Amino acid sequence: MGRVQLFEISLSHGRVVYSPGEPLAGTVRVRLGAPLPFRAIRVTCTGSCGVSNKANDTAWVVEEGYFNSSLSLADKGSLPAGEHSFPFQFLLPATAPTSFEGPFGKIVHQVRAAIHTPRFSKDHKCSLVFYILSPLNLNSIPDIEGSSLPTPAKPLPGPPPKQPNVASATKKFSYKLVKTGSVVLTASTDLRGYVVGQALQLHADIENQSGKDTSPVVASLLQKVSYKAKRWIHDVRTIAEVEGAGVKAWRRAQWHEQILVPALPQSALPGCSLIHIDYYLQVSLKAPEATVTLPVFIGNIAVNHAPLSPRPGLGLPPGAPPLVVPSAPPQEEAEAAAGSPHFLDPVFLSTKSHSQQQPLLATWSSVPGAPEPCPQDGSPASHPLRPPLCISTGATVPYFAEGSGEPVPTTSTLILPPEYSSWGYPYEAPPSYEQSCGGVDPSLTPES
Repeated sequence: MGRVQLFEISLSHGRVVYSPGEPLAGTVRVRLGAPLPFRAIRVTCTGSCGVSNKANDTAWVVEEGYFNSSLSLADKGSLPAGEHSFPFQFLLPATAPTSFEGPFGKIVHQVRAAIHTPRFSKDHKCSLVFYILSPLNLNSIPDIEGSSLPTPAKPLPGPPPKQPNVASATKKFSYKLVKTGSVVLTASTDLRGYVVGQALQLHADIENQSGKDTSPVVASLLQKVSYKAKRWIHDVRTIAEVEGAGVKAWRRAQWHEQILVPALPQSALPGCSLIHIDYYLQVSLKAPEATVTLPVFIGNIAVNHAPLSPRPGLGLPPGAPPLVVPSAPPQEEAEAAAGSPHFLDPVFLSTKSHSQQQPLLATWSSVPGAPEPCPQDGSPASHPLRPPLCISTGATVPYFAEGSGEPVPTTSTLILPPEYSSWGYPYEAPPSYEQSCGGVDPSLTPES
């Protein structure tokens, strides 16, 4: 064994996640097999961001620093053989951005220690990465509950009414250069901002004013990460996808679905000017080619502090709204409406496929770097359907879904969301609109 047998950094109480403005305290431990002369022992706390033009390349072309503080733990002298501990403490700046790691750049915060030895001797160094989570309060985003409706000529008392996040597109149907009609696609969500585990409620209205059937309608939750290198680099990923049936000729149809927001890094990354994260809900048809895009925000504090949408079979907290407000008619009425000769009589589309309803291809323990589920002790934090800690696959910050628990650092090689259908979260798919309206708990349905 060498002279330096142990040289490491440990943080107080084993913490790895901190908030901006918090103190960060720890200890530098040294174990020596023989006396070691030194010029200085120093510890440094840094936060920085680097961006590259190539994927998985650490040769940054653009960098920016957020803080860089150093402390001298010992001046020139000699450490005798044995074990030594040097405590330290730093105050993290209130403007420090959330930790993040992607293929073209990362925001990293770390503590580094060094023993500077006399000339011609090898210096000894070690480092420890920690994570900063700067919560994004969705209530601070303007019009997060929806955009204001036009003000009437005679204003009504009280705040202006709100409408959902909504967009519409009209496309012409053509067959052999002959226009046969048009299709109007309108999509909306109940909110413009969500937290992890919350259900995004989607409503689509399709008026097929033509003599041809449309293709199936597809809704996708997209993540767009922009990196500011010598030029802007945009990386777009599909997080979750759901497909509904097509619309018959001269028919009007409505489609209700929901997407459970998985563990994702928050929008925007405030405090960082080199990396920006955006999320969108895209609803589209292939025939005719029509697309509407709705921007959505992913944050850490829910709109109006609403509780997270419960999973099927878990029961609703006191005073919590239901997961879905059923408004679709029974199946018999939907089939009767489908036979109506007038296209303005709406039918209700069924869901053909949902990326969150496919069989799990990887259990929680098989996801690289994921912690083992906590022992089942009957507490809410150890519910068998959801572990208390969810690792975000797009950021280096663990996300606490429920209850309490010791944080676990991200070591996963999945630095951006993979195909959602191949990931082991969530454990159960959200119920379809038809299941919600039927009042049947999917978890109680016997297996076929």
